[in-house]
Amino acid sequence: MAFDWLKRWMPRGLQGRAALILLLPVVTLQLVISISFVQRHFEGVTRQMTKSVLIDLRFLSQAVDAAPDRAAAEARARALGQPLELEARFASPVPADAVRFFDLSGRAVIETLRAGLDAPLAVEVAEGRRVTAWIGTAHGPLAVTFDRRRVSASNPHQLIVLIVVLGALLTLVAYLFLRNQLRPVTRLAAVASAYGKGRILPYKAAGASEVRAAGMAFLDMRNRIERQTQARRLMLSGISHDLRTPLTRLRLGLTMLPEEEAAPLVGDVDEMRRLLDAFLDFARGDGSEAVETLDPADLVARVVEDAQRAGQAVHLRPVQGRSEPMSLRPTALRRALENLINNALRYGTRCEVALAVGPRSLRLSVEDDGPGIPEDRREEAMRPFTRLDPARNQDRGTGVGLGLAIVADIAHGHGGALHLGDSEGLGGLRAELVLAR
Repeated sequence: MAFDWLKRWMPRGLQGRAALILLLPVVTLQLVISISFVQRHFEGVTRQMTKSVLIDLRFLSQAVDAAPDRAAAEARARALGQPLELEARFASPVPADAVRFFDLSGRAVIETLRAGLDAPLAVEVAEGRRVTAWIGTAHGPLAVTFDRRRVSASNPHQLIVLIVVLGALLTLVAYLFLRNQLRPVTRLAAVASAYGKGRILPYKAAGASEVRAAGMAFLDMRNRIERQTQARRLMLSGISHDLRTPLTRLRLGLTMLPEEEAAPLVGDVDEMRRLLDAFLDFARGDGSEAVETLDPADLVARVVEDAQRAGQAVHLRPVQGRSEPMSLRPTALRRALENLINNALRYGTRCEVALAVGPRSLRLSVEDDGPGIPEDRREEAMRPFTRLDPARNQDRGTGVGLGLAIVADIAHGHGGALHLGDSEGLGGLRAELVLAR
């Protein structure tokens, strides 16, 4: 797009963009008024004042030309210059016109004097308070110096200062009112973002009617989701109680049978228990766990140490970045990491765990040397109850396809995501858990 480069310089936040919308027309209006109106106005005033000085300069020039010699001409110039507030003297050499680049009215002075004098040689307005005009006479170049205030307004800056001060004051007042109007929107965005990361913050709808309506809609939605989540937890508690009890009785009953007859049935009961535990872990999620402030590097190190004590081939890489305490759900994060490690070792022989801490995100990756997952089936692998038989060897473990789905759900509860890719070091699957800080 033609204006894509401009987007990089635009403010990201709502208050910054609103302030830019407020300031841009004000500043543009002040610049237009200062350049077009103020400059033209003071240039006109300068030309009128310079024309009044031209009358004195012409009179002085004619009197000098009428003198019989240069000494008489110089004496006459000094005598006539005192009542006219002019300092006249013969001087050479004659310099070039001189004016400072930022002197807006100085150029108008030079143009008016050159146009009104009979024999103008040079005009110098480079000095702040004095103007010198060199006039050609019959006795040589005559330098006439007079006060700059006679040809320029003494206070041209007052209107500009008044415009700038009033514009800044009114802009500040308008910005304060605008910020108060935008504050409910930013609070609603912060509460919604926190809820997306699994944290419930107190919120009361405020602001304009449209913002209040959006806030009330958000509160209603959050309350409905919490009621549904609570109902799901109660239902799962009942399922857990109702199913575990008969499974326990069935296993106790199998112990009364001969071992060669009961072994296959005991395996089926254990398989049903594992399937039930996997389903409950996925359905329960991590919403019921309280958020705690802890160092993620310590948590990852403890999980890897537990896996190593269990005889698993797990290696922890050095932490990238500076690990600091942050708000996490430790049990849910431990469950996600353990699922990734178990998943890696189920289809591979070893895995490596890495932690990278950035300014805005926390990246936890687990790599293995297994067969990996094809790129076109990675999204499918994170869906519940999905088994990718061509990609993963189903004979190397039992499961219902909920391991990656549980990890993805925990990542979403922390405001993050789960990404699957190829491991560059081990050649298998690379599962990266990205959590927002």
